[in-house]
Amino acid sequence: MRALRILLITGVILGGLFALVDRLAVNYAESEVASRIQATQGVSGTPDVSIAGFPFLTQVLGKELDRVDVTLAGVEATAGGRTVRVNELNAELHRVRLENNFERAVAESATGTARISYDDLRKASKDDITLAYGGNGKIKVTGSVEVLGRKLTRSVLSTVSVVDGDTLRVRADKVPGEGIPGIEELVRERTDFDRRVGGFPAGLKIQKVEALPEGLAVTVVGKDVVLAG
Repeated sequence: MRALRILLITGVILGGLFALVDRLAVNYAESEVASRIQATQGVSGTPDVSIAGFPFLTQVLGKELDRVDVTLAGVEATAGGRTVRVNELNAELHRVRLENNFERAVAESATGTARISYDDLRKASKDDITLAYGGNGKIKVTGSVEVLGRKLTRSVLSTVSVVDGDTLRVRADKVPGEGIPGIEELVRERTDFDRRVGGFPAGLKIQKVEALPEGLAVTVVGKDVVLAG
């Protein structure tokens, strides 16, 4: 009985030590991944990285992590030749392969949400318009046009949609014409626009976009997403 008790105690101690070493290895790996993502993506803040699954060391030996959750702040994406700041990108990456002697990490699949403020979207669109939330999932776009020497300012409610997985399209649902020939076309020249958005980690594409009071919620999905390297 004494030998069995010693064996059990030894097992508990070794198990505890293994769990401690495993958690220390996870913490180190999360810090390293965060540093590499920051260098690769050029984000302003330090990414928040969380590696799920236990034990971690066996995942490393198999060169594949079950899941990695990443939060990026201050991502700078390009849109229409201009830079648009993505306030925050939250991504959940599954089956992350560790390649090139652990220098490169590629996720088999990924889902996430990016948030873009209306002011940041405006900076990537035309200079002479303003953007705000219009209620009921619409964007309020305000712009001015000159008709017969008279400056007219109009606000329209617009729908935002996704085109080809990389472009945000804003289109006015209806333009008040007031019976002036050609005014709708003039207003739409100011209020309607497409903006191709790039700069997300390679492999991510835009699936859906929703207008909310605080800005745009952009859903991204992808396969073979390059996390680092």
